[in-house]
Amino acid sequence: MESKLVIYNTLTRQKERFEPLHAPNVGMYVCGPTVYGDPHLGHARPAITFDLVFRYLKHLGYKVRYVRNITDVGHLEHDADEGEDKIAKKARLEQLEPMEIAQYYTNRYHAAMDALGCLRPSIEPHATGHIIEQQQLVQQILDHGFAYESNGSVYFDIEAYNKQYKYGILSGRSLENIKDASRELDGVGEKHNQADFALWKKAQPEHIMRWPSPWSDGFPGWHCECTAMGRKYLGEEFDIHGGGMDLVFPHHECEIAQAQASMGHPAVKYWMHNNMLTINGQKMGKSYNNFITLEQFFTGKHELLTKAYAPMVIRFFILSAHYRGTVDFSDEALQAAEKGLEKLTNGLADLERIQVSDKCDVETEKVVKSLRQKCYDAMNDDLATPQVLSNLFEACTTINKLVDHKATICADCLKELKDTMHLFTFDILGLQSQAAGADNKGREEAFGKVVDMVLELRAKAKANKDWATSDQIRDALAQAGFEVKDTKDGVTWKLNK
Repeated sequence: MESKLVIYNTLTRQKERFEPLHAPNVGMYVCGPTVYGDPHLGHARPAITFDLVFRYLKHLGYKVRYVRNITDVGHLEHDADEGEDKIAKKARLEQLEPMEIAQYYTNRYHAAMDALGCLRPSIEPHATGHIIEQQQLVQQILDHGFAYESNGSVYFDIEAYNKQYKYGILSGRSLENIKDASRELDGVGEKHNQADFALWKKAQPEHIMRWPSPWSDGFPGWHCECTAMGRKYLGEEFDIHGGGMDLVFPHHECEIAQAQASMGHPAVKYWMHNNMLTINGQKMGKSYNNFITLEQFFTGKHELLTKAYAPMVIRFFILSAHYRGTVDFSDEALQAAEKGLEKLTNGLADLERIQVSDKCDVETEKVVKSLRQKCYDAMNDDLATPQVLSNLFEACTTINKLVDHKATICADCLKELKDTMHLFTFDILGLQSQAAGADNKGREEAFGKVVDMVLELRAKAKANKDWATSDQIRDALAQAGFEVKDTKDGVTWKLNK
């Protein structure tokens, strides 16, 4: 299978044609959430980005195994080596079992991702379910001379690794820069140098989450889980590893080192990273009072929001920017996204109102026959979703002309237009989840029947030459936000938000 898809490889820092290791099979691993709090915007962008990759690769005919992990142990409060595990800390404060905390927030994460239209991954492994695999990984690294035991903990020896390979190839950092940037931490005396990272940590007496190992009762370091689980489910070499740009260093850098140290060769062919997001130009954080959960977006219950935003508005907004570009959320930007989504939705609905002619006019035929290829060209150019949306909006302009009888279209071109619009809007961009779509369809049908009934009353008033009643109904509908048009083919209406 010859691929026309070109993606940006963070490792090589250039666009490369996507050529799977074992086509038509594709292995993709994406770093999932640490489940100790409500899902927020930081969870939404990578989930939507790699849902797009998943959808498009499947559309191209690949058989994709999409693995996205759940981190439910090993992600520490201060950094990857020191401090208290975040899930264990929350469990202690709330007097719950750690797995109660993990399951509660995993359920909430799933509900939020479902609402955003993200397909479930092929496999969703949990770190706590793969302790043995992580211990095996640690032992292999020890056996190959790239790790050492100290007081019951095991650390990766970056200097030993750097002599044979090179640490920092993903982030572009040198070992000296990494050493200089490493903070002095409690327990650093256990390490050969402060930049070494934990593969296994000996649990302190108060630590809740702990497992027996050859070195101590303890728990795996944060970086181990993805290396161990990626290898288990995708093999020693696989195609794509993805996540947010904030994971490039240290998490993904450490993953590369662990794979190389344990197997003697790299595991991943293409590294993909979505860029960061800000809120009103600031990094999202509780200290800035701009930390907004997805539930708050969906309900509008946050002081920075003037209203609630549907999950599809969030998805549309994220897709409106290229996945490698920064995204700044604001109430105004979301309102603009809402209008853009409405324009696209109205265009799709208006497809059903277009009358077929014997032939197309020249401009309509040109737009319709080029639309599909233009959308494919954009997707194949490193998943350029803003250009895809621009192409779909251009088609919406043509649809408006067809509805207003300012253009003509033949039956074959109308079918092509419908198929292309639905393919890229729903199947590839994922702008409508099946569950939400079914619910909305039922509401829209009931809503439409009521409006049609009111318009029938207006039509009867006009037939009886009761112009006052006819105008009164029209004005009342306009005041309620409905746009009513009298055309030679009958009356049309739409709701303006």
